This record gives sequence, C-alpha cells and structure tokens, in this order.
Amino acid sequence: MAKPLPRYQKLEVTLRDQIETGRWRAGERLPSIRSLCQDYHLSKITVQHALQRLEALGLIEARERSGFFVVSPQNKFEVPGQAPTPDEPKPVSVSQVFQDIMTRSAAFDLLPACNRDEPPPGIIQLNRSIGRALRRQSTRFQYYDEPAGDQELRNQIALRAARRGWIAQADDFCITSGCQQSLFLALMAVCKSGDVVAVETPGFYGVLQLLEQLQLRVIEIPASPESGMNVSALEDVLKVWDVKACVVSPAFATPTGSVMPTEARRGLLALADRHDVAIIEDDIYAESGWLNVPDTLKAIDTSARVIHCSSFSKVLSRDLRLGWVSGGRWHDEILKLKLTSQLASSRFLQEGVAGFIAEGGYASFLRRHRQDLRRRRDQLLELLSGWNVSLRVTTPHGGLALWVELQEDVDTLRLYGRALEEGIVITPGNLFSVSGKFSNCLRISFAHPWNAARVSALKRLPELMI
Repeated sequence: MAKPLPRYQKLEVTLRDQIETGRWRAGERLPSIRSLCQDYHLSKITVQHALQRLEALGLIEARERSGFFVVSPQNKFEVPGQAPTPDEPKPVSVSQVFQDIMTRSAAFDLLPACNRDEPPPGIIQLNRSIGRALRRQSTRFQYYDEPAGDQELRNQIALRAARRGWIAQADDFCITSGCQQSLFLALMAVCKSGDVVAVETPGFYGVLQLLEQLQLRVIEIPASPESGMNVSALEDVLKVWDVKACVVSPAFATPTGSVMPTEARRGLLALADRHDVAIIEDDIYAESGWLNVPDTLKAIDTSARVIHCSSFSKVLSRDLRLGWVSGGRWHDEILKLKLTSQLASSRFLQEGVAGFIAEGGYASFLRRHRQDLRRRRDQLLELLSGWNVSLRVTTPHGGLALWVELQEDVDTLRLYGRALEEGIVITPGNLFSVSGKFSNCLRISFAHPWNAARVSALKRLPELMI
C-alpha cells in the first residue's frame, strides 16, 4: 500500500494542477499564505514549503512585499542544436558589425533609440553611496589607489564568493576596469603570440576580440545550449593540440545562457591538470540567476589553475566599469600587468560600491532585478511564440539573453542590414564564432523592459526575414 503524500506535497500537487489547467494564469497572484492556511487547514510552514517547491520548479515567483505570482509557461520551443566538431586552430578576425553594434550602444538593446527607461531604486541608492564616497575624499585625491584596488571592496567580493562555495581572501583579488580587462590580463599572463586558446562556441565575441588583439589562435569547442562546453570534445582537442588556456563561462554563458553541470566542471579541471592548461573563468552573469546562483569554478579548484574574472557591469550597471580578477598561480604576474595598462582604479567609485554592498543595497537590488529579468525573459518567449517562422529557442534561468536558431536559409547578417534601416539593431549569430557558423542564429536580449516600441521592433523582425 502506497504511503500517503506529505501535506506540503499534496498542496504542491493541487496548486500545480490549478496552474497547469489555467485556474491560475501567468501573471496572476496566488492566494496569500494566510488564505492558503485557512482554505486547506495547514500550518504556515507547510504552505511555505509547498510554495518554495513550486518556485524551484519555475511555476511561480516571489515578489517582494507582494506575494507569489504565476510565471509564464516554460519554453514552447525546441532547444537549438550544438555546434559540430571543432576545426583546427585559426587566427581570429572580429567582424566590423561588432564595432558597429558597440558604437550604437546596442549590445543588449535592439532599439537603443527608445532608451528612456527609468533607473530602478537600487541604482539611485548606488549613486548616493558613490556620491558620499566622493564627498569624503580629502588629502588622498593626490594619490593613486594601490595596484590591487580598494581593500574594503575586495573584502566584500570575497564575502560574496564565500556564499558560492569559494573561501577567498581580499588579497586573492585585483580590481580592474571591467571583466573585459580582467580577461585581457588573464590571457596576457598565460599566453604569448601564436599560442592556441580553446573557447566555447557559440561564445562571447568580446573574448574573440581579445584573442585577435593578442595575436592568439583559437580552437572552438562545441557547447550545448543547456549544459555548456562539451568536455569530451575538449579532451579530444587536447590530445592533438598544445592548448595554453581555455576560456569558459560555466554560469549562464552568453549567448545561450547554459550552465555547466558539476560533473562537467570537475572533468574540465581534471583535464586542465592533466594537460597543464590555464582555465580562465568568465563569471560575469552568475549572479543574475533567479532560481539559484551556481558555484564558481574556484570552489573546486585545488591547484590554483583557475583565473576567475567578473564584474558588476551585467547585473548592476554597465556604466560602472568596475570588475575583478583572481589569478590563482598567475596572480602576481597579473598585478604587474595591470600596472602597465592601468595604474590604478577610481578610489571613490570603489569605496561607493563597497559601501553599497556592505549596507545591503546590492543584495536588495539583486532580488528585484532577478525578478525583473525573469518576467522579461517570459515576455520575450511569449512574443517569440507569435513569430510566424520556424525557430528553436533556449530558456535560460539567468543571464540577459536568449539564443534563437532560425531556418537554415535565413542569413542574420543580411537581416542586420535590413533591420538597421528601421533603427532596429540585432546581434547576428556569426559574431559568436570565428568559423562562419551560426549565420541563421540571433542573440536577443531581455535586459530592458518590453515597452511598446521594443515589442513593435521585435514583431517587425520576422517580416524583414522574407
């Protein structure tokens, strides 16, 4: 005889059935915890447990001081396919389109001309914290900051790292002018001109730009849109090529939003130890995750082989240009290299951000921001379901974008030119590879609110494909 379900699980099943049958629709608020306690004759802790399980399943979300709301349905689309087996290493040449997109400030906004979004309360609080730090400047205004950066900011970064399984100290970090500089310093510390670097594909075009600048050769490792870099494919490559470094984004990689499973992470580090490869971890999107924040690779790095790179720009403000790098066995070399490219970072900016974190402003901002990102992702999925074209789409639980795969005969580079004539700026798929792959793919961001103008622009895209 089967054991009866626990009370919390019975409530979970009941509410899940009601959501799936349309009793509670996307965007609607569930009854309050008090009401559910009264209606089902349950304790508060039992109801909370059921709601937490539904939230973990991605069916509902908690909104601060508002209760629990039903989220949009899960992905209705097939997931895009994985790239083919890697080619041999080759030089890098980044498309002119990349520079054009950056010139238009359109990396995460397909309609930059309509950028009238109000800053959220957290940004206003951040600005106040930075302003207070600026007013406190006294005799120090004539002196450079120390090379590693502000001690208190590094303390705060170390405290946040500990929540992700990585027991770090302030001295493990060096403050930079953003994640791009962190990646640049990392590559300079471990590579010389002509060396081979492994990257995931599709992967971050900013890394490809750095590889081109440093005259490095790249070999692209296929990455699953769901689980990230194919470690088995990397293993095959390492048997043939002398790879000096591997750049990887284990948490919500751009453009797909993939997250590497724990077993794959361990396999990656084991390969790195066996073949003496530096692992450069681009961790810039990790804290955007709304279901969970994945642990960093550094949490399982036992040989100081991982160079951790990140910044505040993707989750807090792209205008801050404030990042960090933890260089493992190469940390002292990275500190020296920083002095050749940037003598020091802005002291008052660092102190302002450190204060913002210490006072709880950053944690509060992240809670609201993650909820906003999730709603915008769900809105984007709903809008894409109205496209009258064949497509496959990822459904990430963090990051800022979806990866959209269209029919093979669609050329998104040609679409870029057509859309630009109407003020719409897309991010073509071939920017995310050096091999001419993904020409029928797009990265579409949900970083900005879906106002009427952006919705109209998005709906216009399938018409421009014809």
